[in-house]
Amino acid sequence: MRKLLLASAATLLAGGVAFAQPSKQVAAPGSVVVHLNGYFQYGFGVYGASNMGSDAAGYKLNSTGTFGDFRLFPGFDGQTTSGIWYGFQGELRTLLSNAGQGKNNNSTNGNGFAGLYVQRAYGYIGMPEYGFVRFGQTDSAFTLSQTGVIEDFGDGAQFNSDGGAVMLLPSAPGNFIYADYSHLYTTNKIVYESPAVETLGGKLSGIIGFEPNSNGIKEGYASTGSAEGANAASIANGSNSRRRNTLDVSATYANEMSGFANKVSIAYLHGAPLSSTNGSYGAAAPYGYDELSVFQAGAQTSFAGLTVGGNVKWGQVEDGYDFKPKGARNALGYIVGASYKIGPYTVGASYFNQQSSGKYVPGTTTYARTLSEYGVAAGANYQLAKPIGLFVQYLYGHQHQPHGISTGNTQEQVLAAGATLKW
Repeated sequence: MRKLLLASAATLLAGGVAFAQPSKQVAAPGSVVVHLNGYFQYGFGVYGASNMGSDAAGYKLNSTGTFGDFRLFPGFDGQTTSGIWYGFQGELRTLLSNAGQGKNNNSTNGNGFAGLYVQRAYGYIGMPEYGFVRFGQTDSAFTLSQTGVIEDFGDGAQFNSDGGAVMLLPSAPGNFIYADYSHLYTTNKIVYESPAVETLGGKLSGIIGFEPNSNGIKEGYASTGSAEGANAASIANGSNSRRRNTLDVSATYANEMSGFANKVSIAYLHGAPLSSTNGSYGAAAPYGYDELSVFQAGAQTSFAGLTVGGNVKWGQVEDGYDFKPKGARNALGYIVGASYKIGPYTVGASYFNQQSSGKYVPGTTTYARTLSEYGVAAGANYQLAKPIGLFVQYLYGHQHQPHGISTGNTQEQVLAAGATLKW
């Protein structure tokens, strides 16, 4: 769990980074500290993909483009005279689309529009010695405890689908390897974060969260599923993305030894699908969706500016944390990465590889049983001043799922540069 002050979490936030409770006193007893932080990223990239079409067909995409992301983080932190900490944290951001992040009325997309939406909105209350309860549209155990996924380089997003250069690509690997994914943290829930307990020379902490339904603060809002899940969803009255009774738990252990800061974590996520037993894949195949059941384990260590980590996730899940059809294979993925900071400079790289059922429908032969996806990310940063940094980001992605006479191979890559401003 990232130990950031709530008042400064937003200024340190790159795309997808989870919010954690304050580890130090933010407001004096009997007072309130109000903040309005912000985040703006702008970049220019050159990209290509094997499915971009041809000039002769008249629909080839321009291979250069720009991307951007704007967010506001309103909130406050307070403390009662009796020592109880409490507060609110929100995140408002520009809308996302497959074609790029910020939509406006002049968009080449026929459905272009402008606006902001609520990404996070939650309150918290507690004391350091007893733990904290957060409630609202917020991160939970599976996201907060993610360890070993190194994202603090380049555009700060890589393949996590929450902004950055990947938004330029006409296609990109879907994923479940990143737990800081909006499909998980934009829903209403209640979460308890335990205090860190001295254990075996280090500190042990735990988190547990419960989400009754997959709606945000607007009651009844349904998350949108992934393209893969939608193609595989032939279940009448079912949904491959809407959850109910979602529970996640995690445990994290951290210590320092001979100059190394070490951390390991484990977590489990479980949720039930809605109306998932009325459809048919064919007489020989089972019906419905399996319940969401995902495990993760991660580890990382830091020494003298170098951080190295890895994370693995596996279970009954599709890309985007959607439900998989019964009879389809389970998913398995891993990611390894490293970053190095010296003065105002940061360099880093990561690699992920995962397999899931993708568009496969049990009882049919249209698609192969396994979707294989992997991605390479490399980037560098220069912190020009505290509020502004420059970055370079390179991404290469690959997807493979044969269907019909097609090999089902898609490759894409992007090289981008830009600036990130935080206040």
